[in-house]
Amino acid sequence: MADKRDYYETLGVSRSASDADIKKAYRKLAKKYHPDMNPGDETAEHKFKEATEAYEILSDSSKRSQYDQFGHSAFSNGGGGAGGFDFSDVGDIFGDIFGDFFGGGGSRRRNANAPTKGASLKTSVTLSFKEAVFGVEKEIEVVVSEVCEDCSGSGAKKGTKPETCPHCNGSGQVRYNQQTMFGNVTSVKTCNACGGTGKIIKDKCSSCRGTGYVRKKKKIAVDIPAGIDNGQSIRLNGKGEPGTNGGPRGDLLVTVYVKAHEFFERQGVDIYYTLPISFAQATLGAELEVPTIDGNVKYEIKEGTQTHTRFRLKGKGVPHIRNSKIRGDQYVTVVVEVPKKLTEKQKELLKEFSATFGQNIKDGKKKKWYDKVMDAFE
Repeated sequence: MADKRDYYETLGVSRSASDADIKKAYRKLAKKYHPDMNPGDETAEHKFKEATEAYEILSDSSKRSQYDQFGHSAFSNGGGGAGGFDFSDVGDIFGDIFGDFFGGGGSRRRNANAPTKGASLKTSVTLSFKEAVFGVEKEIEVVVSEVCEDCSGSGAKKGTKPETCPHCNGSGQVRYNQQTMFGNVTSVKTCNACGGTGKIIKDKCSSCRGTGYVRKKKKIAVDIPAGIDNGQSIRLNGKGEPGTNGGPRGDLLVTVYVKAHEFFERQGVDIYYTLPISFAQATLGAELEVPTIDGNVKYEIKEGTQTHTRFRLKGKGVPHIRNSKIRGDQYVTVVVEVPKKLTEKQKELLKEFSATFGQNIKDGKKKKWYDKVMDAFE
């Protein structure tokens, strides 16, 4: 017993390793040292057996608990481990770890006739900016498999019915024993004759060609929540492909695409808007009409407001998708517009106005404070 390596050390994992960590470590070692990969290499064969023995103990919660408490002595009387590991179980271990990797899977493999959830479908829907902000109900059309009405899903021609597969006796699986260097290995594979269904259809339904399903266009109402953003998806449970062997239908994933707005820009739950104002409004102050997704609101700007000044309209943004009662804000940036066409009278008035600030329109220069000081001395 003293010469036997610690099982955790053998697999290269810590004593606190999870089941997944143990499984991953064994898989790596088994692939590396498997005799089929290293023919004639006795060292590799020994390491393979050593790793398999360690995995057989540590993968079983009960055996692992005993090993953690008593070490190798817990299995000294034939209960696995030191001198007691039964390599006839190696097929089960491979079936659990590798599936068909080494000889077609083990006896603990999932039953091919077990209920299986159907596949998920994917589609998309395009919304306007406002629809995404406030939510909307949309009707979408998808192509999905439905039970064939002509054969009621059996896949067999009218007046006939599927027969039990003679190769697997309806189990969907075939088992066979194989003598290996590790002992007798039981392997399980999906029946090739029936494809794992356990049934043979001699006369197939012409409508569904023996599948039991036909493809149909179906309209589905989708309730899109307020605040959804571009690229986000909605999952509709049970709206996908049908399951097999009584399994539930899959899901439908609807990806949302939102059209850009002409004026508003969205960032998360906040909205950004640029508002043009006149020079007079910026200089003298004004009460502005500001567009929002809820309609126009009034906002008072102060005298001397500079271009690119930003102010916030609290609660005028996008609702939070998980709580529509909470909304983001709208940020408004004012930009002073420069008139492109002026009458001669307007130009003269503007020059007179500029002169009151000590600015020469013609050379575009404005006297600095020290120039004004020097003029005073002169």
